[in-house]
Amino acid sequence: MRHLKFIVCICILTFAISCSQQKNYLEYKVKEGENIRSIARDYDISARDLLKINPDIGRRPKPNTIILVPNPRKGAKTKGILIEPSGTAVKVLDSIALLSEKVDIKLVKKYFVVHYVIKGDTFYNLTRFYNVSEEHLKKLNPQLSEGLKIDTYIKIKKIEGKNNKENLVYTDYIEEGVRLKVAMMLPFKNQQLDTLTSNEIFDNNKLATIVTDFYLGVEMALDSLRNQGISIALDVFDTGDRETKITSILANEELNTYDVILGPIYSEEAMIVANKVKSPVIFPVFSSKQNQFSSSKLIKTQPEMEVYKSEMIAFMLSNYAGENIVIVSDDVYKSSSTLSQFKQHDSIQTISLVLPEEGYIRKEPLINALKSDVNNWIVIDTKDNVLAANTVNSLISLPTIYSIDKEKEDGKIVTMQPLSEETGVRIFTFQKGNTFDKIDNNQLAKLGFTFGSDIFSNEASFAVKSFNANFRKKNNTFPSYYATKGFDITYDVVMRLAAGEGLKDTFKEGVSYRLESKFDYSEKLFKTTSNNGVFIVKYNDDLTLIRLK
Repeated sequence: MRHLKFIVCICILTFAISCSQQKNYLEYKVKEGENIRSIARDYDISARDLLKINPDIGRRPKPNTIILVPNPRKGAKTKGILIEPSGTAVKVLDSIALLSEKVDIKLVKKYFVVHYVIKGDTFYNLTRFYNVSEEHLKKLNPQLSEGLKIDTYIKIKKIEGKNNKENLVYTDYIEEGVRLKVAMMLPFKNQQLDTLTSNEIFDNNKLATIVTDFYLGVEMALDSLRNQGISIALDVFDTGDRETKITSILANEELNTYDVILGPIYSEEAMIVANKVKSPVIFPVFSSKQNQFSSSKLIKTQPEMEVYKSEMIAFMLSNYAGENIVIVSDDVYKSSSTLSQFKQHDSIQTISLVLPEEGYIRKEPLINALKSDVNNWIVIDTKDNVLAANTVNSLISLPTIYSIDKEKEDGKIVTMQPLSEETGVRIFTFQKGNTFDKIDNNQLAKLGFTFGSDIFSNEASFAVKSFNANFRKKNNTFPSYYATKGFDITYDVVMRLAAGEGLKDTFKEGVSYRLESKFDYSEKLFKTTSNNGVFIVKYNDDLTLIRLK
């Protein structure tokens, strides 16, 4: 009998331990494309801790592998998360406030864009970055009445409609003891420039300035990453003049041992290198020939021109409320394509096209295309800076009221359409480039100038201030566009590699935002990877810029 009691006790103890474990952990089936790091992030624990729970599972378990994960119900607040009796549906309520408490972040992210507060974050930074008000943030997060607290989560806004990659922000992660080898290929032209003074080099050689600035940005990025504990070995290769040294560089047998290759910056050289090496090749500049890339090793960091157009049209359509759309263009074929993209949407009520006559936009056709009873959106689809300036000048000097009148001009009868004082005009362009550089910014701001850009800088952010200060201290000058690009591209690529995963695997884990750049990579099987990271930016009346998307 004693023996039987002992067995019963053992069974009860075993059952109790089992129940205790079940309360703390649940079984989870690994999905296609997931890894230990991405699963750990979803359950708000470190990859190292998840591996301790599953010591026999590698970092990249096969799909359908069963692993143990923390039970979301453990420590969850019933006021924040309601788990329905079926156990299959989870509803996150607006009453979730203290995301720093032990709530299931994975579930919250299904319904909200979530931000992890770090040193340097301020309400000003967050409201500009996410385009929300401080009042909105405090309403969603009552704890913010006491201010922002480092290392806590806050809700930013509800996710409207189906969740998409835009709402999935990449989270930096550094694998313990990670060691990386980086190669950089740039046309320094050391031999040709060796006998020249610095003034002779930089005053007469735009390429030398671009390459030098980019390299300085790369250096700053690697210094920052090393300070965070990443061991990085960098080897620099001078590619010289176009296609003069690439063959000899590729003869180096060590080239396939690098984790990543930054450069070259000539498109034809980038294609040659990508076809010869096993490592990912980062193309760091924009080239009109980059749409010809086909190698799966190549990664384009600068968006294609069509991305700017599609992103702007999508933005305009998402905010469309019956406005009168007028397209100003100097290219009949291109403008026809733009018109067709707008007209694909049934919601568009009125849209028209204005083309130049004898090389400039005549004021009368432009005025007649406007409507006084609705707001007018003018899309300037040209790279001709004279035509762009001509259009802006016509709109900025727009009379408040035109009376219907007929007058002869060069033998033509011109009809002027009446406009009311409420006639609203706002101008858009797909990509600003340098087309609008000679136009007074005050004029652009008055017309609510909205454009697509590959950069957006929040000058008030801690990271930007720190970078600018450190760059100036080290180089005795402020960082240029190419210096900041060098930093952003390098920091993003190397930080992703530091996670211990394949670079392309990390692209599936979300969009990353660096100092000025957005990296939203998409890829097709066996094709070149492209960055679709475009900002939609608008001038405010005080000449500051606001990011709309």
